Amino acid sequence: MRIARFAVEDEVAYGVVVDDAGDVNGTGRAGPSEATGGTAGLSVAEISGHPFGPGTEGPKLTGARYAIEDIRLLAPVLPTKIVAIGRNYAEHAKELGNEVPAEPLTFLKPSTSVIGPGDAIVRPAQLSERVDFEGELAIVFGRLCRDVPPARVPEVIFGYTCANDVTARDLQAKDGQWTRAKGFDTFCPLGPWIETGLDPADVQLITTVNGEVKQESRTSLLIHDIPALVSYVTAVMTMLPGDVLLTGTPAGVGPLVAGDSVSVLIEGIGELTNRVVDAT
Repeated sequence: MRIARFAVEDEVAYGVVVDDAGDVNGTGRAGPSEATGGTAGLSVAEISGHPFGPGTEGPKLTGARYAIEDIRLLAPVLPTKIVAIGRNYAEHAKELGNEVPAEPLTFLKPSTSVIGPGDAIVRPAQLSERVDFEGELAIVFGRLCRDVPPARVPEVIFGYTCANDVTARDLQAKDGQWTRAKGFDTFCPLGPWIETGLDPADVQLITTVNGEVKQESRTSLLIHDIPALVSYVTAVMTMLPGDVLLTGTPAGVGPLVAGDSVSVLIEGIGELTNRVVDAT
């Protein structure tokens, strides 16, 4: 099932993404349009309230339904925090001249860095000469949790979405720590929706810039897999419903300039696209 957060004029709501057959109880497989990143033939069936919380009855539909071209998709979640993992693909660590860490390398991105599909990534051109894309699979937590053993990790995951861990690469090197480089407003695009039925063990991830493939890998190549990451992070801090964990980016990262269009396409989820502008 695909859960979107969207706006109709000034009203914001959550909804279930419905295919042209009217199915709101998807199996987690992407239909033809989602598999290629498209939205043709999709609509959104509004749900009452938010999708997080206890219960197995599933979302309650209000009866309202909107063609996807008549709404604005927003970031599918507004997390209290984004925990991210660095150097979690061996080839990415190698391309930046780093060793593969023995344990997950964690850092935080602020909640104010989140934007949604179609929103602009703003390059802080007066502060940074190189701003990079980093396509990633993102985990969305569905319940409050702490000290989760690997075997119970599926119980606390609500679903998955696409993410772009935008990074001011020169500031990352200059500062010696990553807060400023990773924390600018607009540096965490998420979307286009949350897929609750995905098996994340081996899905394809592709990042393109202006239609040219820059990153292409599979989640089966993660150094630390999703159960290990969730268990590791929740041993440190409590994760709340809607919090996000970025799982790391594969090789192929590179710079963005004003005018670029960058897309992260993940098999079984869909495509997250953002344009790039310079700060004024």
